[in-house]
Amino acid sequence: MNLTENIKEALRSVKINLLRTVLTGAIIAIGITSLVGMLTAIDAIKAQIEDSFSGLGANNFDIRSRGFSGGRAVQDGKTEKSYPAVKFRDAQEFKSEYSSIGLSTVYSTLSGAVEIKRGSKKTNPNIRVTGVDDLYLPIKGIKVEEGRNFSNTEIEYGSNVCIVGTELIDLLFEKEENALNKQISFFGNRYTIIGILEKQGSVGGGSGADRAVFIPVINGSRLDRRGTFRYTITASGSNPINLEYEMGQATGVMRKIRQDGIGEDDSFEITKSQTVGESLEEVAGYLRIGGFTIGFITLVGASIGLMNIMMVSVTERTREIGIRKALGATPLRIRQQFLIEAIVICLIGGVFGVILGIGIGNIVANTIGPGGFLIPWIWILVSFVICVFVGLSSGYIPAFKASKLDPIESLRYE
Repeated sequence: MNLTENIKEALRSVKINLLRTVLTGAIIAIGITSLVGMLTAIDAIKAQIEDSFSGLGANNFDIRSRGFSGGRAVQDGKTEKSYPAVKFRDAQEFKSEYSSIGLSTVYSTLSGAVEIKRGSKKTNPNIRVTGVDDLYLPIKGIKVEEGRNFSNTEIEYGSNVCIVGTELIDLLFEKEENALNKQISFFGNRYTIIGILEKQGSVGGGSGADRAVFIPVINGSRLDRRGTFRYTITASGSNPINLEYEMGQATGVMRKIRQDGIGEDDSFEITKSQTVGESLEEVAGYLRIGGFTIGFITLVGASIGLMNIMMVSVTERTREIGIRKALGATPLRIRQQFLIEAIVICLIGGVFGVILGIGIGNIVANTIGPGGFLIPWIWILVSFVICVFVGLSSGYIPAFKASKLDPIESLRYE
C-alpha cells in the first residue's frame, strides 16, 4: 500500500465520517478564526491609521534652529559653538528655493500663554498663537471645519486675520452665535476670524489645535521687535521611499542659504516627523504578539480536541486496522493513514477558519473606521503551516497507537 493509496483512503475515511469531520474541523476553524481574525483586524486598523498619519505629516521633515533654541548645541557632554537661530528671512528663502523640489511651510510659535479678548469676555492666558503661511494647515493635516484657509494676499501683506480652534469659540461666543467674520483682540491688535478648525480632541491633558490661534506668519514677524523668534520649516516628502533623498536636497539648500562652509557642521537641524508612525508600529507589534498568543492558546485547545477524536477513531476502527495489517500493511503505512487523515481535517478547518477570520477581522476594522479590504497573505500562510503542525502533533499519538495494534487481537475486536 503506497502513499497515494494512503491519501485516497484518508480522504475516503473523512468523507464517510462526515459529521465527525465537520465537528472536528469546526474546532480547528474556531482556533484559526481567532488567530487570523485578530491579526487581520490589527493590520487593517494599522493601515487605516497609517493612511491618516500620511495626511498628518508622517512623511514630512522639519528644519529648525540647531539645539531647538538657536543657542549652544550640546553633544557627548561637550558644549559646542553657538549657532545662530533660523530667522524669518532664512526660512522664506528656503521655501522659495525648495519650491522646485516640493512643498514646504514656514511657521513660528509666537507665544503659548496669550489672553484672548472679545468685548467683556476673555480667556485664560493659556492660548497658543502661531504665525503660519497658507500651506501650514494642509501639510500638517489640520482641517478647517467652518470658513476658509488664509489667502495668498492675506499671507503676503500680513493681514489681521486669524483661524481659531473650537475651544476658543466655546469660551468667547454664545452657543448659537456665528463666530465667522467676528473680531477678537490679542497682542494689542484686533483680528478677524476667517476660519474655525475641526475639533481635534485632547491628548495628554492638552487641547492642541483646539486651544490655538493661527495668524499670517508675516503679521507675526512684525511682533518680533527684539529678534528672538525662532522659525521652523516643515517640508512635505513625496513618499517614504524618496524621503532621505529629499532631506539631502533640503540640507544642501539650507547650507547654501546659511553659508555653511565646506567641512563645517550644519548650523541647523533637520529631523524626520515619523516618531508617531514608529510608535504605532511598536504598539502594533505588541498587539500582534498578544493576538498570536491568544490564537495559539485556542489552537492548543483545538489540537487536544482533535487528538481525543482521533483516539476514538482508532478505537472504532480497530477491526479495520487488523484487516489491513493482515493484508500486509506495515506500521509505517498505518501511521501515515491516520496522520494524513488528521492533517486533512485540520486543513479543511483551516480553510474555513481563514475565510471567517479575514471576514471578521475586516468587519471589526471597518466598524472602528472606514477603510479598504485587507487580505493578510502572510498570516494565511502561517495559519496553514500551523494547521499541518497541529494535525501532525495531534494525530501522531493516535497513529502510533494504531500502528502498534496486534493484528490478531484487532481482528477479534468487536
